[in-house]
Amino acid sequence: MTAKELDNYFCSLLNIEDWTKTDSSLNGLQVDNSGGEVKKIAFAVDASIETFSRTAASGADALFVHHGLFWGNAARITDGMRRRIKFLLDNDIALFAAHLPLDAHPALGNNAVLAEKLGVVNISAFGNYHGRKIGFKGELSAPVTLEDAAQKIAFNGQPAAALLPFGKKLNTSCAIISGGAAMEAVEAINEGADMYITGECSHSVYHIAYEASLNMLCGGHYATEVWGVLRLAEKTKSELGIETCFIDVPTGL
Repeated sequence: MTAKELDNYFCSLLNIEDWTKTDSSLNGLQVDNSGGEVKKIAFAVDASIETFSRTAASGADALFVHHGLFWGNAARITDGMRRRIKFLLDNDIALFAAHLPLDAHPALGNNAVLAEKLGVVNISAFGNYHGRKIGFKGELSAPVTLEDAAQKIAFNGQPAAALLPFGKKLNTSCAIISGGAAMEAVEAINEGADMYITGECSHSVYHIAYEASLNMLCGGHYATEVWGVLRLAEKTKSELGIETCFIDVPTGL
């Protein structure tokens, strides 16, 4: 497949057009290649020189990331941005990105996979962002402690960034938004969740969670957002028969 054909595939699979009014990031094909056939696709969380270098070393000629290079406003092609784009062009690597469409996808998204790992049932949409819900909430198929929940979603055994054990010992319901959504804990409280799961923590939410007796699990921004790209890599390999690989560049944050 060519990069443009792959772009059509990803855009259709992730319903990217449906997010144009909500997500200001440039979802889809961000940097094209010279038009040659894509024979191997790398998948990663972040667009960075380290990710690009390891993509080239893997022999991949395309890279799909969750956090791309362009975020709505026009970007000057200087300094680090110039180096990143130059590396892609010099190595003829096509770059694709999907931000909110990958967070919110009901089967392939970060939040869907987290819910699956936790055994969430009776799932419904959760977490308003510009009028769209990007996370999920539901009941847990079996009660779970905050510590056990952290182990269930840990990537490569990485400990959670923070645990705020302010609620009941055994949780029977939860709400989930991966990445940087600490303040959406307020919405979890308002909707009666026992436990709220996100990536990053925030000083500002500590007393809010404490006073509301909410358990909060902050698994790490990176560690809660590897799941969508991993699931998408599996789907792409299965449906298209293209070789894939995962480029793991953890930030520990």
